[in-house]
Amino acid sequence: MKIGFIGLGIMGRPMALNLKNGGHDLIVPERASLTAEIRAVSEVVADATAVAAKSDVVILMVPDTPDVERVLFGAGGVAAGLKAGTLVIDMSSISPVATKEYAAKVNALGCDYLDAPVSGGEVGAKAASLTIMVGGPDAAFARAKPLFDLMGKNITHIGSDNGTGQTCKVANQIIVALNIQAVSEALVFASKAGADPAKVRQALMGGFASSRILEVHAERMLNGTFNPGFRIRLHQKDLALALSSAKDLNLSLPNTAVAQQMFSACSAKGGGELDHSALILAIEDLADHSIRKA
Repeated sequence: MKIGFIGLGIMGRPMALNLKNGGHDLIVPERASLTAEIRAVSEVVADATAVAAKSDVVILMVPDTPDVERVLFGAGGVAAGLKAGTLVIDMSSISPVATKEYAAKVNALGCDYLDAPVSGGEVGAKAASLTIMVGGPDAAFARAKPLFDLMGKNITHIGSDNGTGQTCKVANQIIVALNIQAVSEALVFASKAGADPAKVRQALMGGFASSRILEVHAERMLNGTFNPGFRIRLHQKDLALALSSAKDLNLSLPNTAVAQQMFSACSAKGGGELDHSALILAIEDLADHSIRKA
């Protein structure tokens, strides 16, 4: 297929390359930030409208809800170039409510729409092992499934209604944030109590407390390597979606709110661009203790 891909950042670039390696043609909009690798394997066109006009499927992987709206419906946007039958897949993590609105507008143009946010970070994007959570019509999902198979391993059709994929992603981000906070608190507690945090992690990896966060992010915490796989400011955006949705549902998410405050504490000290595992820095500040200095 001819696949238009918009949003070639940390996650989008390896995802697009995996589609190319799977035998599909890539069409991308001109950007100064395009890498030589992407330029070498893609057809580069003027803007998102031109991408849509040449594509069978258009995939978006951009940071936030306003970015999706701009790319779809702004000047030079996707909607202006869509022809009937084109499939639009938004793999960004955005508002479930806005997703329903965007899907309805795209449907009115004779096109199908899937919301398919992902989890797995840069590592998963490069390894084509992403978890992909999909909302949208059954037939559209069946059409897109071979593409998802080139980008991920755990692919779930959450529901036939648009927005269900985004709802699942918000739930995922709650779990990830709370696990990062729990691992941070555990390591700071153990270290300040006099135990070697690296050995504590090693012991816990063999027990019921084991998790991907303990495996991957605890190692980042111990080494102090917070170069972003997934930035704090983006996780803040996702938790803001969780908390605003909870308000609409008359639902209390107390621990989510605390995790958001820990991320805010990191951002207040200039850490918004760090990996979300850097939440431990806020816990360390409260304890006046660093597990790395220990």
